[in-house]
Amino acid sequence: MINALIRAVYRVAHWGLRLLWFIRRPETTGALVAVWHHGRVLLVKNSYRPQLTLPGGYIRPREDRRIAAVRELREEVGIKVQPKRLVHAYHGTHLFEHRQDTLDIYELELDDAPSVRVDDREVVRAEFHTPDEALSMEIVPHLEEYLTRRIGREVA
Repeated sequence: MINALIRAVYRVAHWGLRLLWFIRRPETTGALVAVWHHGRVLLVKNSYRPQLTLPGGYIRPREDRRIAAVRELREEVGIKVQPKRLVHAYHGTHLFEHRQDTLDIYELELDDAPSVRVDDREVVRAEFHTPDEALSMEIVPHLEEYLTRRIGREVA
């Protein structure tokens, strides 16, 4: 019951942010982690957004992008990793949700399947998919561009 209430708060807060972004048209910066295991990438479903994405989030003021990626990976899916394990793979800016959203994506290749946990509040689902499966789903624009480049497809 409490998780459902917290998910509702996330949805209302995100709706409020989108309204603010519509008015202000800000620039935002984030860092995501593409966790790869045997050719499949870990996608997460946030409770407040319809699109799937990678674990990650906003970069705090004066925070290193790679450190932010490690922090968000731990907070969202419980995967702990040293920053030096992450390999920078993507940098791009898209107009998304009424803002200029600049993201960096870091890759983490794992031989063993990680133990993934979600809080069922901010993140409600986390699962591995092939790039082709992911590209057939509703995903955020940065992820679509990253995956199409990674598998050598033409970017739409």
